[in-house]
Amino acid sequence: MNILTINLVLSTFVFWIAARIYLLPRLHEIKPQTILLPILLLHAFRHLGLMFLAPGATYVGIPPQFAYSAAYGDLVAAALALISIPAVMAAHWSGWLLVWVFNMEGSLDMLAAITLATMYAASPYMGPAYWIPAFWVPALLVTHYIVFLILIRRIVNPGTG
Repeated sequence: MNILTINLVLSTFVFWIAARIYLLPRLHEIKPQTILLPILLLHAFRHLGLMFLAPGATYVGIPPQFAYSAAYGDLVAAALALISIPAVMAAHWSGWLLVWVFNMEGSLDMLAAITLATMYAASPYMGPAYWIPAFWVPALLVTHYIVFLILIRRIVNPGTG
């Protein structure tokens, strides 16, 4: 197991612990929009995944199969998060649809990036962009999970916001 994998797993575990302590016990008490808006704002920064294409942010030789997929998948997730914000703020039905689209694309992008980084042994080429999978990805994974909980709760109990 390489160090990046250990960092990714342990950081995800720490973010999960934080969610278990501070958010998940109160999830049923808090308006969904109150939780979704900060998460969408966080994911709006996923344009930072374009760093995988920036010379100097990664080392020469980063596998393009990983770099391009991760960079553009993150950019799409950031755009979807941004366009979801006004509809969620307005508590309009379209907000729920946009959040589903964002969360599905964003989650699949993260899984694809992790898979491609592993398949193509991208970790030695991460360079300064190492913080993205070591810190940023775990936060995003846990928040995607929280969004799924909110969306599923809305289906099971439609009167929850």
